[in-house]
Amino acid sequence: MNVRYRVELNQAERDEPKALLSGGKHSARKLKRAQILLAADTDASDEEIARNVGVGSSTVYRTKRRFVLGNLRRRSAKSRAAALIASFPARRKSCWWRTTCSSPPAGRAAGRWSCWPMRRSG
Repeated sequence: MNVRYRVELNQAERDEPKALLSGGKHSARKLKRAQILLAADTDASDEEIARNVGVGSSTVYRTKRRFVLGNLRRRSAKSRAAALIASFPARRKSCWWRTTCSSPPAGRAAGRWSCWPMRRSG
């Protein structure tokens, strides 16, 4: 990790994590990100931030990198699934679509079967 990312928050960017931390129910991941960004704005080192927030230094590095590059939001499950399908080779993709669009095998409920054994082939 030889590239270091510098986080400089303006007032609007600083208010959002403060509001997130001040109350309400939020996921632990969001709260940790907010803590990391606020601490990074005060020019603390990655190791100090990791120790104070209770995460690894790689988490601090990745959070700062994603903020600086403008990609802090996680992709939805739907877009992750689309990316996975797009990475399949064409022959496996067509087999996958043919299998999932067909009726389920004998003894399986309509919405409760998968084709994961197909991953082992090809």
